[in-house]
Amino acid sequence: MSFLSPRDLCSAAQVSWHWKVLAEQDCLWAGRCTRRGWFLPYTPGEREFGAWKNHYVSCVSTLDWLTPREAAEWYGTLNQQSSGLTEEEEERRKERRIRQMIREKLQEEKRTSMRTRRAWGSYTKPGEARGRCSQTGTPTSGITFSSWPSLSWPLRTVESPSLCLSLDQGQSVTAAQSLERVHTRPNSERLNKASGALSAFTYRHAPRNTASPIHRSNPVFLLLVSNRIPAYELVLSGVKAGVIVVLYDHRGTLSALLAQVERAVFGQRAQRLGLLAPGGTEEIHLLHSCSLSERTLPTPDHREFWEKLCGWVAPTEEGGGVDIFSPLAASASGVALIQTLSALTGLKVWAPTGLATGSFQNIMSEWSDGSVCTELSNQQLAAPAHQYVCESILQGWCRQAQWMEEALVELRGRLGPQLQQVSLVARGRALGQFLWEKVCLEDLCVSKDLGVALTEGLTALTIEEEARPLEFLAIFLTRWSEQKEGGESSGEKKWRNIGVDHFSSAPHSSQICMMPEQPQMMLDWRGVAARELHHSECLYLSRLNAVLKVYQEPLTASLNSNRAILSYADIQIILSPVTQILELNRVFQADLQARLQQWGAEQCIGDVCVKLCSNLRVYTNYFNNYTTALSTIDKCRETKPGFRAFLKTADKTLATHMLSLQELLLCPVWRIQEYVTLLQALTLHTPPAHPDHTHLSSALNTLQQYRGFIHKLKSNSERDKLMEETQQMIQGCPNLSESNRQLIMTQDAALLRSPDQHIPDSLRTYEHVSDVGMFLFNDALVLTQRRVLHTPFTLAHRSTHTFLASVALASLTFREITHTPYVCHAFVLEGPCRSWVCATKRGEERSHFLSVLSSAIKTALKGHQ
Repeated sequence: MSFLSPRDLCSAAQVSWHWKVLAEQDCLWAGRCTRRGWFLPYTPGEREFGAWKNHYVSCVSTLDWLTPREAAEWYGTLNQQSSGLTEEEEERRKERRIRQMIREKLQEEKRTSMRTRRAWGSYTKPGEARGRCSQTGTPTSGITFSSWPSLSWPLRTVESPSLCLSLDQGQSVTAAQSLERVHTRPNSERLNKASGALSAFTYRHAPRNTASPIHRSNPVFLLLVSNRIPAYELVLSGVKAGVIVVLYDHRGTLSALLAQVERAVFGQRAQRLGLLAPGGTEEIHLLHSCSLSERTLPTPDHREFWEKLCGWVAPTEEGGGVDIFSPLAASASGVALIQTLSALTGLKVWAPTGLATGSFQNIMSEWSDGSVCTELSNQQLAAPAHQYVCESILQGWCRQAQWMEEALVELRGRLGPQLQQVSLVARGRALGQFLWEKVCLEDLCVSKDLGVALTEGLTALTIEEEARPLEFLAIFLTRWSEQKEGGESSGEKKWRNIGVDHFSSAPHSSQICMMPEQPQMMLDWRGVAARELHHSECLYLSRLNAVLKVYQEPLTASLNSNRAILSYADIQIILSPVTQILELNRVFQADLQARLQQWGAEQCIGDVCVKLCSNLRVYTNYFNNYTTALSTIDKCRETKPGFRAFLKTADKTLATHMLSLQELLLCPVWRIQEYVTLLQALTLHTPPAHPDHTHLSSALNTLQQYRGFIHKLKSNSERDKLMEETQQMIQGCPNLSESNRQLIMTQDAALLRSPDQHIPDSLRTYEHVSDVGMFLFNDALVLTQRRVLHTPFTLAHRSTHTFLASVALASLTFREITHTPYVCHAFVLEGPCRSWVCATKRGEERSHFLSVLSSAIKTALKGHQ
């Protein structure tokens, strides 16, 4: 009977007395009440019968709903624009007052009903009931599954207002006092309607195995992690205790993500909400087909998602808030997104400022709540991120995420099949912990000053070629420490090129050391961004210069001495575009340095950026030649032993910043993104009346368009690679390489067959025919027969796929099969000619796959129309 709906259970209770006893069992109704946040204000007696059913009926019968016209009149429409910030604040304050008043009124009525409650139809004596209440002062409200009675006596209906609101911490303020304190509409009818409308956003679900639904445990933190994040397993391994992690598939939908979060929190209220998803300074790529930006947030789907999601977060007065790990606070559009999201949810939203360039190092920079001001009061250090993840693991991941992803790809392939029976979060934590222990990044993490001192000392040592290197390094570090301490005590400007005279003339280090470290004023955020732009440009030039000194010059010298390692054509294909970029950026760095030496409040650097943007055709030639250069390197390494030996000695040395040639060729790709981030920070902190604002905005628009061009090249390359791997994986599969075809997701399932199709679905049995793999593309669904092959004497196994069938999404339909004792998590795929009955191992897998399939079918049908 647990599969029946509440209406069916009530109908079954009217058949006979025996059916009534079965249909009104508390074990059938308690879960339905607690999932909606409807809790009994007392513990039912041992012989008390039907308490939860009567409570459910009472709550449903007293629900009040607003019509769309009344809701628009009271709360406004979804796309209604606010006329001013004061009115928005007043609306949020009024809504919070209404919610608080409703909660206080509900708590007061529950306390009143408990004091005046008489013994309901049971064999319990009234004196015992009163004694039980008087001993504790308040009746016990715990919900324990072991205390549910199997048979008991019926319960009287207690009239109460809508109980779908959350049961937060009780207050001693009465409803009359709250009405005097809150200045809202006095009309009680409108108040009841408002309570019904607000209930959809404020109800809480009961946690499993809790002693009391009212007095709950301490608030927890909620962290959403996208599996699109590189090396996300490392982040999972460092999650702190008390943090609920939701690892979601970026190819899903908003409804599926919301359902996954609902199952994870299960009624608990989170203190703060963290979001770690791919994104930049303007938008967050929350899902594959769903990006969060200032333009998409007002849409109904996004508004509903964030309103329900933030309903599980504590209010701002209790320390609640949202922490987004993308540098939204580094751009004007990102700040606007933060402010809009904060106004929608009523919570403070924090995000990194993004002034630290690097892989994910902006997470370790200052955090802001979107208030554009010059004081540090609205800035925080990386404390929000440290509340979710251990500091050491977070620092290691921020600096080495891209390289860790390469190692984890191999780990997923080898260890992933052994962990198929555990959840995705447990599997990710296991892989991340294994990698963390093997790599020992915690031992490699040193302070920034120590890293700079060691780098400069080792570089000076290579230039001097000392016979006693240890003594030279000790003297160098001593002088470096003395000059650093002396510079800090006197407050004078100190130069970073300390040590020997020859060190400052080194081609790869002089670019970084030509600019003195000016004291960063707390109020000059333009200066902070400009100095970060110059410092990162010097580091970028040093890496490009390493390509010239370490690779091009030796290869050209060997070619001129008739001992060629590579031909002239191969050298030109691989290294010639880098030389052109190096010449362009040297001019850009020199212009920046000249402006920073005379830095002031009215100083301009936008024209220098516009000059750089006018010569982006050099980068265009480089990116168009990038794939050819990589393939040439791979071909020459395989066919020419001399070049293989040359790379072995030149790659990942101190002169190349511990990077290989292929990694150095990636630097221009990373640099374009850094340009966009830093120019957005400069534009954000430059007033519109400043003479530099026009040039900065023009350069930023140009670089944003160019970044889109790079993202398109990257996505096309990834799509082609994935389609090629899928084509090789499926044996006997037709050609999959068609224009605009993309692989959305894959899902393993069991193919079922029923011996008799005329039996009703509730009684039909199924037999397992074979294992299948479902490859969902944006225009078709491919089904394969999956075979699992185990390796002898080991636990390893691998899967092979043989083509079975393919169906166009425009002609495909599906339906779910209700859970029965004979089959679980099953669904039917119906094509034009035949149908397939499939079942997944977990219910979450079925829900996720069907939601993605439904979205893909709708998109395909729109394309055909």
